[in-house]
Amino acid sequence: MAVLRNDPYPDQNFLVDLGDGETSGPQAGFQEVSGLSTSLDVIDYRTGNDRDGNVTKLTGLDRPADVVLKRGIIGSLALYQWYNAVRNGEPALRTVTIMLLNEKRKPVLVWKLLRARPIKLTFGPFNAKGTEVAMEELTLAYERLEME
Repeated sequence: MAVLRNDPYPDQNFLVDLGDGETSGPQAGFQEVSGLSTSLDVIDYRTGNDRDGNVTKLTGLDRPADVVLKRGIIGSLALYQWYNAVRNGEPALRTVTIMLLNEKRKPVLVWKLLRARPIKLTFGPFNAKGTEVAMEELTLAYERLEME
């Protein structure tokens, strides 16, 4: 799926599939995706009879960071219902897919968040004198990041 080119892709065109296969319409539209990263722990190890005075570096656990999705409030309860299902102990883990699109709106790079679950919902702020869009934020924790 990854499409290599000389010039970098712009970051404004992307699709988010929350694990239900839907990438069109207002419920699938997000203004921002942030925190998409993962890192590996490094473990220092050395035996007492090692002649070298330095440690060996071992690869430890993979630690994907939480991802935050932001969008304008559209009156949908879908994010809350998913959050509520997880909160109530239902098996509601999903594979969330984020696709970067080129200028012709074709996918060029895909990130898959495996076994994702919502861990935080944020609404607002609301301001009676403001002119901003009312926003909602969904924070996802997931167990593994894969790319295509």
